Amino acid sequence: MYRIGVDFDGTLSKFAFPETGDPVPGAFEWLKKFSELGAAIFLWTVRSDKQERLYLTEAVEFCMYHGIIFNGVNDNPEQRLWSRSPKIFANIYVDDSAVGCPLIYPGNGDTPYVDWSKVGPIIEKKILAYVDKEML
Repeated sequence: MYRIGVDFDGTLSKFAFPETGDPVPGAFEWLKKFSELGAAIFLWTVRSDKQERLYLTEAVEFCMYHGIIFNGVNDNPEQRLWSRSPKIFANIYVDDSAVGCPLIYPGNGDTPYVDWSKVGPIIEKKILAYVDKEML
């Protein structure tokens, strides 16, 4: 199974912390497609729940509202069998802070966010190559 770790702020949601912001264009459409291709999707974010506010829960609910249910949230349950590392194992990570990640710069003073029109096809190709390799 191909595993994808995705950040939240600036990747799935336009950066508006502590709010959830608007969806990044194309993010949820691509995640749904990846899921249909058999990929596991993991939320990989620094957001956490605190007594005063459930930042992580709000992000997860935002994604559920947009049709995405994660295989894990800041956790890849299958890796517990071989690692205690807090870093989730994934084949690829999508994060607006990652070096080389294509971004859209809105130009209105807003924070840049992931350009899913470029990222989506790259990941789709990787998933399909991975699936083809598994079938050999």
